[in-house]
Amino acid sequence: MADGFHFETLVSPSGGGGPRLGRLDTPHGAVETPAFIPVGTKATVKGVLPATLREIGVQMVLANTYHLALRPGAEVVRDLGGLHAMMAWDGPVLTDSGGFQVFSLAPLRRVTEEGVAFRSHIDGAQMTLTPESAVAVQNDLGADVIMALDVCPPHPCPRGEVEEAVRLTLAWAERCRRAHRRGDQALWAIVQGGVERDLREQCAARLVAMDFPGYAIGGVSVGEGHEHLKAVVGWTAPLLPADRPRYLMGVGEVRDVIASVRAGVDLFDCVLPTRNGRNASAYTADGLIRLRNETFRTDRRPIEEDCDCPACRRWSRGALRHLFASGEMLGPILLSIHNLRFYTRLFAGLRGAIGDGRFDACAQGVLDRYYGKH
Repeated sequence: MADGFHFETLVSPSGGGGPRLGRLDTPHGAVETPAFIPVGTKATVKGVLPATLREIGVQMVLANTYHLALRPGAEVVRDLGGLHAMMAWDGPVLTDSGGFQVFSLAPLRRVTEEGVAFRSHIDGAQMTLTPESAVAVQNDLGADVIMALDVCPPHPCPRGEVEEAVRLTLAWAERCRRAHRRGDQALWAIVQGGVERDLREQCAARLVAMDFPGYAIGGVSVGEGHEHLKAVVGWTAPLLPADRPRYLMGVGEVRDVIASVRAGVDLFDCVLPTRNGRNASAYTADGLIRLRNETFRTDRRPIEEDCDCPACRRWSRGALRHLFASGEMLGPILLSIHNLRFYTRLFAGLRGAIGDGRFDACAQGVLDRYYGKH
C-alpha cells in the first residue's frame, strides 16, 4: 500500500464475495465503505460548494484526467497547488485515467499499441494519452488515488475487440506501474473483459499478479443492462484480493448499486445524481420524480419528508418547480444537493445494515420501495 494508505475490512463474509464493511485511509482522510463518490469532472462537482458536500456526507470526489489535461492543463493544476487546493476540497480525491473517454469519445480517438490519440472535443487539437503520460498527468494533478490507463470497449462488441481491449489494458497496466513516481498516491488497476466471463477472469488474474494496492471493475454501464452488469460484477469481485479496495466505475442506478454491494464492491462513482438534478429529476425512496410536471405546481411538500438536505428543509416541490420553469440556476443547484444527499443516505443505510447483519432485508426493502413492489 502507498504511503498514508490503509484498507481494512471491518465486516467481511467468507469466500471473497458478499457485502462488506470497510475503511480506506488516505493522506487526506478516511472513507467508510461502501461509499459513493460524486463526479467532479473538471475539478468541481457542478453547482455544489465543497463545504456543502461535507455537510451532506460526501467523503471522496472524482476528477477527470482527460478533461483536466486539456483545460487548464496538468501543469496549471500542479502550479495552483494540486487538485485539493484548486477544488478547495481537503478530503480524498480520485482521478480516472481517461480510459472511459476511449468509449465515450470513440469518434474522436484512435487506439494504438502506444496509447490513445484524441482529437480534442474543444478545438480539434491532437492530444495523445499513453500509459506513461496518463500517470504523469495524474502525478501532477495530485489526487490520492489514480487509475491505470485502460481500454473500455462498448456493448455489444465483437469478442475479438474485447480480447484486444484486455490485451492492451494489461500491457498498459504494467507500463503505468513502471511510470508511477509518487509514493503518496495509490495507483489502482482496472479489470476489463466486457461480458465475457473468461476474459474477465484472465484480466483479473493477471492484474492481481501485478500486486496493485486497489482494483476497479471497468467497462460496465456501457449499454449492457442490469442483468449483464450483475453477472459481470458477480464474477469479478470475488477474484479481487479481499484485503484491497474494490471500485466499480461509473455505476449509480439504485438496483445496480445494491447488486454490486451484495457482490462485495466498496466504491462507486456516477454522474446520475447531479445530471438528473440539473434536469429537474429528484431521487426519493419511492423512485425518481420529475419536478417539471404540472402536478407539482402547487405542491407544498418537500421532495422527501425525512430528508435533512437544504432543499428539503426550506423549499417545497412547487417552489423548486418554479425555479426550473423560470430558468433560475438555484433549481439545479438544490436538486443536485438533494440527489447527492439521497445517495449518501442510501450508502449510510447500507453500511449500517451490513454492520448489523441485515443487509439482505435492508436491500430488498430499498428495492421494493424504490421500484414499486409487484
